Amino acid sequence: MKLEGKVAVVTGAASGFGEAIARRFAAEGAKVLISDINEEAGTRVAGDIGAAARFCRADVSKSEDVAAMVNATVKAFGGLDIIVNNAGTTHRNKPLLEVTEDEFDRIYAVNVKSIYNAAIAGVPALKVRGGGVILNIASTAGVRPRPGLVWYNGSKGAAITLTKAMAVELAPDNIRVVALNPVAGETPMLALFMGEDTEEKRAAFKATVPLGRLSTPADIANAAAFLVSDEANFLTGVCLEVDGGRCI
Repeated sequence: MKLEGKVAVVTGAASGFGEAIARRFAAEGAKVLISDINEEAGTRVAGDIGAAARFCRADVSKSEDVAAMVNATVKAFGGLDIIVNNAGTTHRNKPLLEVTEDEFDRIYAVNVKSIYNAAIAGVPALKVRGGGVILNIASTAGVRPRPGLVWYNGSKGAAITLTKAMAVELAPDNIRVVALNPVAGETPMLALFMGEDTEEKRAAFKATVPLGRLSTPADIANAAAFLVSDEANFLTGVCLEVDGGRCI
């Protein structure tokens, strides 16, 4: 198993990509801390996984919550090797001038400040183990932005730049920092990305993906399991598109 003996924390793990990543990591032998603001769903996921998982409620935009999340991981499993910054949010697809200040602030708090919070709380724990991996879930929106999601696009562009900068600075500590850039997928945020979830909207979007479909949580979990494993131990600063060719 790729992740035997590893300990991971996955944010936003109560549904969507995060849930799939957490389940795949556990299947690969890791102990996993399920973090989410949805206590009921997060508890369910941890219970489904079993003894290899614990749940900790955390709002990743709040430094005290993230610190408590890291502490809970170390207390439950004896250390920390992998941090997956997956929790994210967006505004509904609409003109940039119609996005409210509150929406803007929440997007950058959840999608960008969360990476800062996780580094401040988590990097010291990774150093104790002699290194580790930070995986940021960014987006193709940060690589090939389109109208209607301007401020969300910018937050994911920030996540990509942070990944590269962190990778260089943390390399001497044997901490790899990598990212995934999923194309829109079958997650609870899909309707917000498209404006509305209709067959017509889905068909139009799929037509822009050379492989002809949306991403699935399994697609992202498969790529995540590789990037955090020792098989990828010479990869850092990599921001991998998982997009069926969308960014070509």
